[in-house]
Amino acid sequence: MMTHTDTLAASCPPPPGSRGIDQILAAARTRLRRLDPEQAHLAYRGGAVLVDIRPAAQRAAHGTVPGSLIVERNVLEWRFDPRCSARLPNVTDYDLAVVIICQEGYTSSLAAAALQDLGLHRATDVVGGFVAWRIAGLPALGPAPVHRPPSVASPVTAGPAFRR
Repeated sequence: MMTHTDTLAASCPPPPGSRGIDQILAAARTRLRRLDPEQAHLAYRGGAVLVDIRPAAQRAAHGTVPGSLIVERNVLEWRFDPRCSARLPNVTDYDLAVVIICQEGYTSSLAAAALQDLGLHRATDVVGGFVAWRIAGLPALGPAPVHRPPSVASPVTAGPAFRR
């Protein structure tokens, strides 16, 4: 059975030398020492800059990590290039530890690789993104957690009128 992608590839062959997004993502990740949410939290607590690159709508819908630096993806390289006049004030050298977080851990890999291309050799990202961060129970602000904690109501008050 052919998928939509297979049909498109058959009708529109890619140009020679081009790579698909899966190949680009895999190449980016070979350069990163990706962190699971707990490792990322420890790195952040140890002084790494945790950068949330998600658009405002995603942050509003899903929440944020307290203290993370919000730099949307479309301006990331300008804010983190120590050579650029549009850089952030604390971006003054190439040894800065930067941990990128996105919603699910895909865009963040590409963004961290782009920062490495600028010379920020310690840039990396969070495996699973903000979704994994929430599931791990790490500090977050905003909408309800991914998994609601079980009710601790007594059996007497746990009837239908008291359930959400």
